[in-house]
Amino acid sequence: MADLRIGLIGLGMMGRHHARVIREVDGFELVAVADAMGDPHGVAGELPLGGDVDALIDAGVDAAVVAVPTFLHEEIALRLADAGVHTLIEKPITSDSAAGERVVEAFRSRGLVGAVGHIERFNPALLSLRARIAAGELGEVFQIATRRQGPFPARIADVGVVKDLATHDIDLTAWLAQSPYVSVYARTTARSGREHEDMVAVTGQLSNGVITNHLVNWLSPMKERVTVVTGEGGAFVADTLTGDLTFHENGTIDTEWDSVATFRGVSEGSVVRYAIAKREPLRVEHEAFRDAILGRDSHVVTLEQGLATLRVAEAVLESARENRVVAVPPQ
Repeated sequence: MADLRIGLIGLGMMGRHHARVIREVDGFELVAVADAMGDPHGVAGELPLGGDVDALIDAGVDAAVVAVPTFLHEEIALRLADAGVHTLIEKPITSDSAAGERVVEAFRSRGLVGAVGHIERFNPALLSLRARIAAGELGEVFQIATRRQGPFPARIADVGVVKDLATHDIDLTAWLAQSPYVSVYARTTARSGREHEDMVAVTGQLSNGVITNHLVNWLSPMKERVTVVTGEGGAFVADTLTGDLTFHENGTIDTEWDSVATFRGVSEGSVVRYAIAKREPLRVEHEAFRDAILGRDSHVVTLEQGLATLRVAEAVLESARENRVVAVPPQ
């Protein structure tokens, strides 16, 4: 079978990685690239540099990757849908949920594969964690807490930290628990003089009763990407920067050292750091996109799932504006 002809629009920091991986994935051929702002990282190589999405369509692509600023997602995605092109859109799906609904309907009505680049789902630590939760290794899940912080990325200008960064945590949390959000309460602040918020703290609840907590900011000098899932059997800690997964087991051995037992709370059991295969998440994401196009079993993040995540992000921003708990619309 001939390779799928892939086009890429958006050749910035993320686009250059998409170009590299597309060229590495079996079954893909990068045949067209475009960016109205040029090619700062030399992504095009031997390919001509197009200026807009029509350059991809005119090249006869089967599928496309959209890695442009968020405010352009809807326009480009709808143009690709009209042309019958399967599309992977970098997260968030669009700037707002109304636009997201239009994109979802455009691809659904044409029977096209549409996906959103929530890359954390393809991180080896979280893939292993999801499988272990599903296998019952933790027992009942009580809480999922995430920390995602680091310096401000200059490439982001059109959305704040909630839609750019916290959408990772919203998506991965609902996916790990296999349950949607029902409510959120959030506080945001803007300390760096930019138009949008650069720090958020969110408390939420999922429909299955799991409580969540997310600390996200662009104001920290240290970079941190940590997910902690606590349940009956102990706690899993996933570090998605390193791809490490550690399990802290609830202990079954009583201690006679009363002061230590009081300090540590729940009795401490074994601590295990798992040896897991560490494949590049972006490559795994592209393989899932390829398999979805070919009709194979795939764990691609659908447009509908991307829209659900965006709706939660909008509820977070509404909660912060109005200083109240906000119910998340049913999915």
